Amino acid sequence: MATPAASAIDLSKALVLAPAPLDSWLVVLPVAWCLLAGAVLLMLRKKVAAQPFLAVAALLVLVVLDALLLWTVATGGPVTMVMGRWLPPFGIAFTVDLTGALFALTSSLIALAGGLYAAGDIGASGRRYGFYPFLLLLMAGVSGTFLTGDIFNLYVWFEVLLIASFGLLVLGSEPRQIDGAVKYAFLNLVATTLFLIAVGYLYGLFGTLNMADIAVKAAERRAELPLMVLATLFVLAFGMKAAAFPVNFWLPASYHTPRIVVAALFAGLLTKVGVYSLVRVMVMLFPVEGEALSFVVAAVATATMIYGALAAIGQSDIRRLLGYLVISGIGVMLAGVAVGGPGGVGGALFYALHSMVVMTALYMAAGVAGRLAGTFDLNAAGGLYGKAAYFSALSLVLFLAVAGMPPFSGFWPKVMVAKAAIDIGAWWLAAAVLGSGFLTTIAVGRVWTLAYWRPSARSTVIDAAPGASALVPLSLLAAVSVLVGLFPDLLLTQIQAAAALLSEPSAYVNSVFPEAGR
Repeated sequence: MATPAASAIDLSKALVLAPAPLDSWLVVLPVAWCLLAGAVLLMLRKKVAAQPFLAVAALLVLVVLDALLLWTVATGGPVTMVMGRWLPPFGIAFTVDLTGALFALTSSLIALAGGLYAAGDIGASGRRYGFYPFLLLLMAGVSGTFLTGDIFNLYVWFEVLLIASFGLLVLGSEPRQIDGAVKYAFLNLVATTLFLIAVGYLYGLFGTLNMADIAVKAAERRAELPLMVLATLFVLAFGMKAAAFPVNFWLPASYHTPRIVVAALFAGLLTKVGVYSLVRVMVMLFPVEGEALSFVVAAVATATMIYGALAAIGQSDIRRLLGYLVISGIGVMLAGVAVGGPGGVGGALFYALHSMVVMTALYMAAGVAGRLAGTFDLNAAGGLYGKAAYFSALSLVLFLAVAGMPPFSGFWPKVMVAKAAIDIGAWWLAAAVLGSGFLTTIAVGRVWTLAYWRPSARSTVIDAAPGASALVPLSLLAAVSVLVGLFPDLLLTQIQAAAALLSEPSAYVNSVFPEAGR
């Protein structure tokens, strides 16, 4: 049947017609590259000798991509790319600002260090059963969470990294790994369910999942919507993901069970994804509700800091001790979120980046220490300084860094958070930050005294010379901590700009809706 001639359809109302500029492709390339490289490694999984070389090369490319992305965002502002050319909020947006770019680059450095360390920690069986493909899949999920501009896709990328983490956790199929995986999986699935409920509730309220769109609509419709309930759901879900007190028991029950390089990657990445998501939602999307919940978050932060540090002091297994230090560090980040403002949020971001580097390195150091001493038990270990002086010096740097001592990376963010707390009159919170640092010093001091300085009771020497696969990534991560501690302005400038952009997201919104003038 003939139809009357119709006027031309204006596709510009629905689609992006102009070709995407090259810098926009940088937003999605880290995720696409990880998926592609992981697929190639999966196909070549039987070539166990080549796996480390291929994976490290792929991770080096990932570092370069994330470094270029950070440079692009730092010089030109937030960048957005929309899937399928559909205009937001209908098209799924990848939007990256300084916060996302900083976290993405730090995570890729950690993955590179993990890939190098795994060359000596993961044997032929682990390579054949997919350690390196799982690592690249994990990085696809982690990168996706830092770069997405859509809150449902934040959930999707959480699922991707969880799938990869389950595979890494059970690699080896030892009974203790299965036990740890069950506990890890159950509690994370509960948190994921809460997250999905919150996302569904959010969509019912706003009719959109684009974070820039939500930020605008939340400011316009705050008086008529039950946003406090929504914000509370997100705090609970992300608090569980981040291992905040009292929903943190899954972490010390599972992080000591996998191979040490897997535990190192988990300590550096997984809980920080939860903190990042909490900062993104509470500071950028729901700042008023975040301020209303600030006292609750501050109380949780205090309990998390002190509980983690005290529990670390009571541990005799080095791996369990480090798990509790991860928890204590999460408390410092939550304290910064609770305080708010450029100082508090900036301190939280700074401490998160520091913790990603230092906790990864500490777990790697624990692996070397366990091999040298023949045990992870502090009551039986000893004499590490006499066996490996250079490795012991690296360990001491990391111990001082995690305790927040100058001139290492942990000092400056703790000062920022404590000062921001004092500025708003929250002396008790500042005291908790400093007190947790004192308790952490005692915990790592025990490790140094018993495992490193005390003479060994063993007559045999085990693996007396740590290999390059361990010392190279340890040296790299320790050097990052020292450089940031000695020259904090190199990072602090970007951190302060990132915190300001989160608190005033107009540049982020304009990147997604450039023609709307929003």
